[in-house]
Amino acid sequence: MNNKLQMMLTALVAVCISFGALAQDKVVGKILELGRTDNRTMQHADHLSNVIGGRIVGSSSLTQAEAWVKEQFESWGLEVLVQEAGTIPVGFGRGPWSGRMLSEDGMILHFGTPAYTAGTHGRQSGPVLIEPHSRRELERMKGALKGAWVLLDAESNGLAIDRTEKAEAKRAEVIAANEEIDRRNMEIMRWNWEHRDSAARKPVPYEKVTAPFYKEMVEAGVLGFIRSAKVPLQIMYDRAGAFDITMENLPKACDICLDEAQFKVIKEKARRREFFQLEFDIRNHFYRGPVPFHNIIGIMRGSKYPKQYVMAGGHLDSYDNGTGAVDDGNGVSVTMEAARLLAASGAKPRRTILFCIWTAEEFGLLGSKYFVESKTVPMDAISNYFNRDGGPLMATSVSVPEAMYDDFVRVCKPLADYNPEVPFTVEKRQGPAGPRPKGAGGSDHAYFAMNGVPTISLRETDPRGMNFDYREIWHTEHDIYNKLIPEYMEHSAVATAVALYGLANLDHLLSREGLYKD
Repeated sequence: MNNKLQMMLTALVAVCISFGALAQDKVVGKILELGRTDNRTMQHADHLSNVIGGRIVGSSSLTQAEAWVKEQFESWGLEVLVQEAGTIPVGFGRGPWSGRMLSEDGMILHFGTPAYTAGTHGRQSGPVLIEPHSRRELERMKGALKGAWVLLDAESNGLAIDRTEKAEAKRAEVIAANEEIDRRNMEIMRWNWEHRDSAARKPVPYEKVTAPFYKEMVEAGVLGFIRSAKVPLQIMYDRAGAFDITMENLPKACDICLDEAQFKVIKEKARRREFFQLEFDIRNHFYRGPVPFHNIIGIMRGSKYPKQYVMAGGHLDSYDNGTGAVDDGNGVSVTMEAARLLAASGAKPRRTILFCIWTAEEFGLLGSKYFVESKTVPMDAISNYFNRDGGPLMATSVSVPEAMYDDFVRVCKPLADYNPEVPFTVEKRQGPAGPRPKGAGGSDHAYFAMNGVPTISLRETDPRGMNFDYREIWHTEHDIYNKLIPEYMEHSAVATAVALYGLANLDHLLSREGLYKD
């Protein structure tokens, strides 16, 4: 009797396992089918890039994007967690910007301004001066500064000119050093005049710092400062002051990063003291805060292990000189489509899947940091976090520690022949494991990795040779929709959905053996 009962129970368990496997296979099959016939990755990317546009922290565009992501998740039947990860004291917005050189050989100017810097009050035109390097030079030109544009020697790095007290202290040090250099150069100039028949002595170069007389020139009434910038223009924000700006201490002078070729022409004309003017119309504006920024997290609740998690994500905020299509509209769109594919396929995962659309990555990983440090979920309950924040490339493989290899082979098996021309492969990680990271950096996986969470990501490649160059778009004006590669992103959304679902249905969390050296 006992043997017969045992056999019946064994048979029943086998049937249940087979039924569960069949249900999983059905869901995966549906994901693959929808991935081919109704893939909406690029619809998400189009809305983010072309309807909403650049999404700097503190902007109404980011607020609008948060609401849209939440609405999309809810429309697919997901639970949604909205986390306020922080606030910024003043909001920032951008209208159109334009500029031109007013002269016989005039030209339309190619430029940008970092976020959280001043705009003009309508069209503003004025002459051009080269910045002073010593107090003697400043005194000579102080009357001409009002209503002028000032060319700076410092090349733009995409960030705003530093207006903090620390920066002013550094400027004071350089000014003091340059006073002595200026005295020596005056002696050299006199010597050269008195010894005109001898080889001329070369002047001592000034020590350099960005805009040594910044404060004095602003007080004198300059219209703004212009720095040379490489093309494509990299335009970011006021990293030093964005969280310290108030409506009472807003920046007053424009901060312009100008195409290096045009800068060279304009500087030469200014050096020769030709008469010409520059005209700018820059509609940067501020509004009273505080302005909150939020993580938007879609939740597909697990049926058997609801307090264990598999996660995927990208960051919603972006710089706003472009439209944030690649960095990181790409990662957001792929994550969102993975969520939609799973929901549309009737997925009922055993483990909870979190689709994490992070905020304020560009301001220091603030969204994912908040998630981790606020202990939203236990770090030891996360099987893996897949982060996508790079080029719009194709997920074609994954490299994992040996202890994870068999699980990933099983999970990724349906992807092996999804695209026969680019078969998906699972590889064992070669070489010894590295140490667990001690500091944040890179992207939103960082705080998870610092806490020992697996952050295995799908490896992205360019199998068709589409000539994508991430450096071309990284924080530049070229971060726009037409830099995306639809085939690659659509494929990656399917791969992400299948990997998430497979890991969520394992009867165990991924092993962390060999993940880090420690």
